[in-house]
Amino acid sequence: MDIYQLKTFVAVAREGSITRASERVHLSQPAVSAHIKAIEDALGLALFERTSRGMSLTRDGERLLARAEQTLAAHQELMDEATRIKGRLTGKLRLGAGSNSNNEAVGRLLTLLAERCPEVEVELKHGTSLDMLAGIRNGSLDAGFYNEAGEPDPELVIIAVSDFKICIVAPPGLVAVAEPLDWRALAELPWIYPTSSACCGRTAESLFKSHHIRPKRIISVDREDVTRTLIARGIGVGLLHADTAKAAQSRGEVELLFESPTVVRVLFAYLASRAQDPLLTAAASIMRG
Repeated sequence: MDIYQLKTFVAVAREGSITRASERVHLSQPAVSAHIKAIEDALGLALFERTSRGMSLTRDGERLLARAEQTLAAHQELMDEATRIKGRLTGKLRLGAGSNSNNEAVGRLLTLLAERCPEVEVELKHGTSLDMLAGIRNGSLDAGFYNEAGEPDPELVIIAVSDFKICIVAPPGLVAVAEPLDWRALAELPWIYPTSSACCGRTAESLFKSHHIRPKRIISVDREDVTRTLIARGIGVGLLHADTAKAAQSRGEVELLFESPTVVRVLFAYLASRAQDPLLTAAASIMRG
């Protein structure tokens, strides 16, 4: 039994599903099933009951779950202590940044880490905010930047970086700017915004639900500069971050139709269970400064 199999066991126990656990630990479903079988074979115990609703812990599984989580925490503490013993910050820090995170904050963190911790290797990955959260939770990322409109996960240490609102915009002259907006008329036009896993996508879905509409055509674009260009060229209406929308409006590229009242925060986060990690402590110090 190895540490990765233990992580898989905890993921299946917490998710109650092989499918969801595979997404959490970034493994295929057969690989997750193989990990669980290997642990059960090694222990000689049945840890789960397979039901039509998913994976349910047996009584033995429930007793071992807390021990497994303690073992994973002890393993991380051992790695952290080894770094402290060496007397200097070394190793690799795996960071993630959402596609529309605060680029200035990301650049500042990378610059100051290079200056203060020259022996630390930094790896930066990009993706959606959901990708960043999944990576932090399953351990493929040490920390990351992501956008959050709701309450953050209590298992995370978060540092607020910035915040913004989201606007619906249209090419000049395409839509009658009026109060209230004719949402049903807007539904007849193409809508341009990122997937539902991005903040603009989640805001769009919330607006559609609250106004009881569903656009006949949706163009999914995961880069805000491309979205702005398509809207400015008259392709349809769409969603932009408020600062981008207002800058485009000042240049006569778009008209501002609606500003969502929801405030989206850009957050820097990592697992609270890793709060004593020296590399994360250094990164957090830079972000708080």
